Amino acid sequence: MRIDLVSVQVSPFAEPGDPGWSAQAVQVGELADALAGAGHEVTVLARRDDPSRPSTVSPRPGLTVRHLDAGPPSPLPGERLVAAVPELARQLDEHWRADRPDVVHAHHWTSGLAAGAAAHAIPRVQTFHGLSRPGSGPAGRAPAEQAVARSADRVVALSEDELSALLQRGAPRARLRVVPAGIDTEIWRPDGPSLRRADRPRIVSLGSVAPGGGTDEVIQALRAVPDAELFVAGGPAPERAADDPDLARLHAAAARNGVAKRVRFLGAVSRADVPRLLRSADVLASTPPRESSGTAALEAMACGRAVVATAVGGLRDTVVDQVTGVHVLPGRPSELAAALREVIGDAGTVTAFGIAGRDRASSRYARSRIVEAMTEVYREAISTTVVSTTPVSTAVVDDGEDTVAASV
Repeated sequence: MRIDLVSVQVSPFAEPGDPGWSAQAVQVGELADALAGAGHEVTVLARRDDPSRPSTVSPRPGLTVRHLDAGPPSPLPGERLVAAVPELARQLDEHWRADRPDVVHAHHWTSGLAAGAAAHAIPRVQTFHGLSRPGSGPAGRAPAEQAVARSADRVVALSEDELSALLQRGAPRARLRVVPAGIDTEIWRPDGPSLRRADRPRIVSLGSVAPGGGTDEVIQALRAVPDAELFVAGGPAPERAADDPDLARLHAAAARNGVAKRVRFLGAVSRADVPRLLRSADVLASTPPRESSGTAALEAMACGRAVVATAVGGLRDTVVDQVTGVHVLPGRPSELAAALREVIGDAGTVTAFGIAGRDRASSRYARSRIVEAMTEVYREAISTTVVSTTPVSTAVVDDGEDTVAASV
């Protein structure tokens, strides 16, 4: 099957610490690599977000990545990325007229706008990687998401929570499928190199260090988890960490809570080094208030580590409460501290959660299983596509309050 993945928000070559990096880069890259490994012919069409990105590169047989020029070659905030969509749609249309795939899979709502404007004669699958919430992002994003969801042949939710949200947005139930993010269980495994351990329990926090990302609560909770150390991975590359306001805020929080000597800030950790970090942990604390996929928790589970996670989004699916870890409510440091004490205070619990986590990651989230499920979604889209004469438009409509990308 010839499959084109569209990712205009972020390149699959982006690394932690790069401006604009997100878990979406990992998920698109992993999916592309897995599909190519299964024998499909895969092209990733991404906006050039760094001048050093090559125009075309083939990282492995069956996989080609093409970077399109639309707007400056740097990460763009939502409003400016939307402004680049018409040019991206034009280039996608030009590319697909010359080299038509069997199916297009758009990642993120902006990719859906661009692909929907260009691919009305090609079966189209959509993954949002998280939906808008009131008061955030560009004006009109929610109506645009609704238009994209209603026009796609299939919409893939990463979790049951996202499925519910899509239904509330009016996405047709018959076109919705849940396919979680997958993982390479040969890379993410319990055995292998590990960071050196001190003679104390280790908690790892892996993710956003921005306000509201959940790391502040982990630092606050550490005050009530005696003797444990915390490794925080996230933020800019180490060479830029000294000037980062988010890390400065977290350093201040550690000092204010009297745990500065027990917290180590690593900055951005390369993807290749994350398994070593996770294997050195007793428990991963994954505590965002919102999470579409739960990738970090899944990686920790595949490495045989226990997880304490907020019961939100994809984490509700990935982490099984009292089986592979413990669920807590977001924004409650005292509850988080109690859960961390419960886990690391009992070596048997740490071991049992780790074994169950590895089993769940291998049985449900292995790349081979995800490729099989996604390929079936593509086949459904191909078999049921009706050529549309009214593609999603990149036209911008100003209704006096919101600016929306509308279906016309």
